[in-house]
Amino acid sequence: MTIVKSIGSKLYLLLSLVLMSCSLDPVVDDVESKAFYSLPGLEHGLIQSPINILSQKQHDLGRHKVTLHFEDAINEIENLGHTVQLDFEAGSTITSDGMTYEFKQMHFHTPSEHLVDGVTYPMEMHIVNYRAPLYEGDYPHYLVIGVLFKMGQENKFISEFLGKIPEKAHSHAAIKKGVVRLHDLFSASLEEELNNFYHYKGSLTTPPYTETVNWFVLRHIIEASPEQIYAINKIEGNNARHIQGEYGRVVD
Repeated sequence: MTIVKSIGSKLYLLLSLVLMSCSLDPVVDDVESKAFYSLPGLEHGLIQSPINILSQKQHDLGRHKVTLHFEDAINEIENLGHTVQLDFEAGSTITSDGMTYEFKQMHFHTPSEHLVDGVTYPMEMHIVNYRAPLYEGDYPHYLVIGVLFKMGQENKFISEFLGKIPEKAHSHAAIKKGVVRLHDLFSASLEEELNNFYHYKGSLTTPPYTETVNWFVLRHIIEASPEQIYAINKIEGNNARHIQGEYGRVVD
């Protein structure tokens, strides 16, 4: 009787351990994926991105004006597996608050990473501009322009490159200069569009989450067709990072 009771206790303990292990979150072997989809926390700092932008709490409109020295020259498209990326030819710059950055690339997130008044949009494009470290021990600095998309009419800019995206992940293709033009994304002039924004200080939204980013999220929501948004999402999947805490930051 004692032996049976002992075996029963051991089986009960074993069953309990199995049930406990089933209730735990699944193990993610891919370290980058685990970090990429991490929930908001403090492990990367206090000014992380993206955030939920509250339009009624915006302050000091008119600051951070941007000026462009821009040649609309996109010369390469990449299928990186986790996003679609368009690369700029060297030479174009953008200046704000006395700092000049070089246009580097633009890529997509589906759905949007930034929210405006709690609303998630089906897609967001990031135009990434880069400035080298200013001194020894410094980090690179970025000015990133966020463009939000809603479903609507077919977008001319997206149609210019959609059929040119390489099918194979982690591959790229050259684009002839002038075939894909950022100007075709906007109805107004590029500089006018880029000066109608929500601004805040934050981070990259992918590893290493560097907190040296001036974010300019455009107020104008751009239309793209459901088919265009789906085609990009089919390549990159759902690659939006969770919104992060504001921790007293001001959107201006």
